[in-house]
Amino acid sequence: MSYPGYPPAGGSYPPGSGPYQQAPAGYPPQPGGFPPQAGYYPPQPGAYPPGAGYPPQAGGYPPQAGGYPPQAGGGYPAAPGGGFPPQAGGYPAAQPGTYPNMPPAAGGWGAQPGFGAPGGGMPQGYPGVPVPGQQPMPAYPGAPVPNPSMPGYGGGAPAGPTPPAAPAVNKGYRGSMKDCPGADPLRDVEVLRKAMKGFGTDENAIIELLGNRTIKQRVPLLAAYKTTYGKDLIHDLKSELTGNFESLVLAMLKNPAQLDASELKEAISGAGTDEACLIEILSSRSNAEIKEITRVYKADYGKSLEDAISSDTSGHFRRLLVSLCQGNRDERETVDVSLAKQDAQKLYAAGENKVGTDESQFNAILCARSKPHLRQVFHEYQQMCGRDIEKSICREMSGDVESGMVAVVKCIKNTPAYFAERLHKSMQGAGTKDRTLIRIMVTRSEVDMLDIRQEYLRQFGKSLYTHISGDTSGDYKKLLLKLCGGSD
Repeated sequence: MSYPGYPPAGGSYPPGSGPYQQAPAGYPPQPGGFPPQAGYYPPQPGAYPPGAGYPPQAGGYPPQAGGYPPQAGGGYPAAPGGGFPPQAGGYPAAQPGTYPNMPPAAGGWGAQPGFGAPGGGMPQGYPGVPVPGQQPMPAYPGAPVPNPSMPGYGGGAPAGPTPPAAPAVNKGYRGSMKDCPGADPLRDVEVLRKAMKGFGTDENAIIELLGNRTIKQRVPLLAAYKTTYGKDLIHDLKSELTGNFESLVLAMLKNPAQLDASELKEAISGAGTDEACLIEILSSRSNAEIKEITRVYKADYGKSLEDAISSDTSGHFRRLLVSLCQGNRDERETVDVSLAKQDAQKLYAAGENKVGTDESQFNAILCARSKPHLRQVFHEYQQMCGRDIEKSICREMSGDVESGMVAVVKCIKNTPAYFAERLHKSMQGAGTKDRTLIRIMVTRSEVDMLDIRQEYLRQFGKSLYTHISGDTSGDYKKLLLKLCGGSD
């Protein structure tokens, strides 16, 4: 039989049944295969075995420019039925939507680097026929790039340096508190008023209400209470509640910037400076959050946050805090590896590789670079000098600036792990640092509490829920456990 649409070229396929006959000036016929045209390369080892033909497929290969052999029309015409006709000895038909069964050649479909990767895949074509001027891939088709509509198989990893071990990124909402559907501030304040009215206080009603509302549902209660009853909710709660439970309830009724500003104020002007609190807040908040905190601080306390920090701290630690409170950290997600290597070299030159330490170089890099970039810098530093950046800081610095720099590094490396450690320290040993415990539980409950719980269990071998249960008591414990969200 003859195939319609073939141009009458020398060495074309003569009519006949079975294998093709030898064409003039052509190579000897291959059983079951297409004979090469004059001047073309013979089939190479690793091609289809003798007798193999192209399987019949629904929606076969579309015509491709530059196919084998080059035809005047740009390639083989589409045969009736959408593919090549069945031939004896061919591979079995592929399932719809899949590639035909290939022999297990070296490398397979996806083993060649770059094939299927963005930016162009490995050329795919008819087996055994390299394009003139190109070196054939062993046991791999060597032909023009496939039609763009063909799916790329495999996917070689792009070449490049091994990225640093970044903290696990869990997509989606990672807070433990969720919006209560249908919550109404006017109904909620009725519940609060009833809980505080008369003899005694119904703490359980307060716990159930506040423990099931997110911050955006809790803050409007202040205005709704005053509108409904003409009284101040904070004042009434203070008169009814005491101790840590009162502190926790009041913290939950502040918006995030107000809470952070009040915590910074207490850390600066309280009995002694709480340096760890200053670093915790300023190193873990975004630029926008820091700018809002500084605005609220100035409005509430009549003094800029920078001035308050400067008057209460000194030396390189003051410089570190002032740098952080500017809220000007680079927040791009892209990482320039060459720049990361340069920064790692600068840190090494400023610390381990000189007599004394240039703290200003550490300050400049740790406070200005983006967090993904700094994770790469820490990785490059470890590769360069064989020592973790935290250990180098501990060797080179001392006092507040040492603890401050280490805290910044830990927070950037893995924020949930940093907060898990802070929570553990707040409950470990004699007495509980309730202010730290309350602040972290309230501020992280709608950010990454689920990740903090995972890190807590990984680092300390027991759940955060269990530790809070054993270290606190009464209504205070009940409301903290609401913020925790459950045991692991």
